[in-house]
Amino acid sequence: MDRIAVDSQIHFGKPCIAGTRITVHSVLQLLTEGLSFEEIIRDYYPDIQVEDIRACLRYAMALVTAEDIHLASA
Repeated sequence: MDRIAVDSQIHFGKPCIAGTRITVHSVLQLLTEGLSFEEIIRDYYPDIQVEDIRACLRYAMALVTAEDIHLASA
C-alpha cells in the first residue's frame, strides 16, 4: 500500500496515488467505464504506472474486505 497515500491537505484526505493528486476514486471510475490500464495512462494520467492502478484496486479490495456488513431482518 505504499503507492496509496492519504493526506488531509490533499483532496480533503481522499486516498490518492502517492506523489500525485490523482484519487483512487478517479482511477476506479475510469476502470468501471471500461477503460484499460493502458488507456488510463495514455489518455488521462501519463505520469502513473500500471502498478499504481493495481494499487488502487488493492486499496478498494482491502476496504471491502475490512467492511462489516450488518443485515437488518425484514
